Amino acid sequence: MKAERNYPRYTVTAKAEAAILRGHPWVYDAEITATEGQAENGGLVDVISKKGRYLGTGFLSEQSKIRVRLVSRNANDQFDAAFWRRKLQWAWEYRKRVMSPEDLDACRIIFGEADAFPGLTVDKFHDLLSVQVLSVGMERIQDILLPALAELLRADGFPIRGILLRNDVALREKEGLPQGKGWYPLPGEAAPDSAVTEITENGVKYLVDVENGQKTGFFLDQKYNRRAVGRIARGRTVLDCFTHTGSFALNAAMGGAKHVTAVDVSESAVEMARANAARNGLTGAVDCVAANVFDLLPALEKEPKRYDFIILDPPAFTKSRRTVANAISGYKEINYRAMKLLPRGGLLATCSCSHFATEEKFAAMLHSAARDAGVQLRQIEARQQACDHPILWGVEETNYLKFYLFQVV
Repeated sequence: MKAERNYPRYTVTAKAEAAILRGHPWVYDAEITATEGQAENGGLVDVISKKGRYLGTGFLSEQSKIRVRLVSRNANDQFDAAFWRRKLQWAWEYRKRVMSPEDLDACRIIFGEADAFPGLTVDKFHDLLSVQVLSVGMERIQDILLPALAELLRADGFPIRGILLRNDVALREKEGLPQGKGWYPLPGEAAPDSAVTEITENGVKYLVDVENGQKTGFFLDQKYNRRAVGRIARGRTVLDCFTHTGSFALNAAMGGAKHVTAVDVSESAVEMARANAARNGLTGAVDCVAANVFDLLPALEKEPKRYDFIILDPPAFTKSRRTVANAISGYKEINYRAMKLLPRGGLLATCSCSHFATEEKFAAMLHSAARDAGVQLRQIEARQQACDHPILWGVEETNYLKFYLFQVV
């Protein structure tokens, strides 16, 4: 028996209906054909087909092109505090199921739409939670979600010292939300005196600044890809490009690499990588260099081959479909140069973190780069993001990280 529906009703096009039935949770403003009832910005609305079929319930975003973000397709759901606590429990139980206990020290607990919390990201860094709220609906219920999440983790034996809101994101403006960052006030608790904590990932220790680090403080999605690099790095001379805080470099060094050179254009990133190397007793094994990779790789072609393992972990070269062609050119340039630099039998790790650079486009680029470099690629592994960033089939935006390990032959 369906619960009585007291929510405003939004009728959508056949195209939107088909997308929802395939599993996609977004309704765009242009797909709404009629509305019934008074809706509040950030409030819940029912989405129905032209024939009156119930399709789901979601949060209204009056200022966004993504007008409704679904959180349920069950007409019997009651969207009270108990409902949201259950969803938090499910998300956390999933991580406990698919990850080892030691990997829970630093992991993503909420991955937006993949966990049916559209516009919400929560990363756990040891005893701190770093949170981004990118939709007005999630903003409205954060006082239900965040204390409940801290309580849930503490009850499971994970001490949570504080929650930092990393809402310094331009996307919030599309929702009519202000940017900013700061401690979330947990009831009856004082704010922590430091936003820095230490995490351990794959046996490597890092200091993470959740207030000032990129995105939420540290990139967790490459956890197992870094482990894969460490597994095959023994005895290799490694060049880690776009090293950021040195994570791939440190995994390679911990895996027994002969020597690692870690490169990033940012002086501050290089300093952080250097500090992380020292923290793990790897100063002698890892050199950290500030340089532009696009300049460095061509310059290295003029020297004898020094590296037999090159890692390419660039930032997203594109964040929209309009710039995909330019991004693919950038990816090809660095991959072509790396392939030229490697000796036969050398290893290449390469990836893209932009979902707009699709698997098909990225693979085609690699074929083209190999052909132009006059080499053939023997695939060791094709990987994706870590399982705490789950890919929800039907929601292509959740499938974004492409990662390959090759031997050049």
